[in-house]
Amino acid sequence: MDVLYRKGRSTAADVQENLPDPPSYSSIRALLRILEDKGHIRHEKDGARYVFIPSVRRDRAKRSAIRHLLKTFFEGSPELVVAALLDVSSSRLTDEELDRLKKLIEDSRERDKR
Repeated sequence: MDVLYRKGRSTAADVQENLPDPPSYSSIRALLRILEDKGHIRHEKDGARYVFIPSVRRDRAKRSAIRHLLKTFFEGSPELVVAALLDVSSSRLTDEELDRLKKLIEDSRERDKR
């Protein structure tokens, strides 16, 4: 999906070329078929080739993936997600990053009061 979002439209071969350590071409085709069956992408014919295009906006797909991750691995708890992210962070967060996180939390509290 990342390749399709970055490029806007791609063939299976384009997707394969843009992946580090890519799986086989047939695996790419199978994955694209699954994504299309689930409604995440669609295709257009360009001669003998299929050109794949995202059918879900990236921000919507991101929210859906986060909801699924939250439910599947973190018992629906945003707190557990944040704790896990902080735990696996490869480096210490800067003061600026911590300030931005604090602001996001404060903004969320304000929205919840409304």
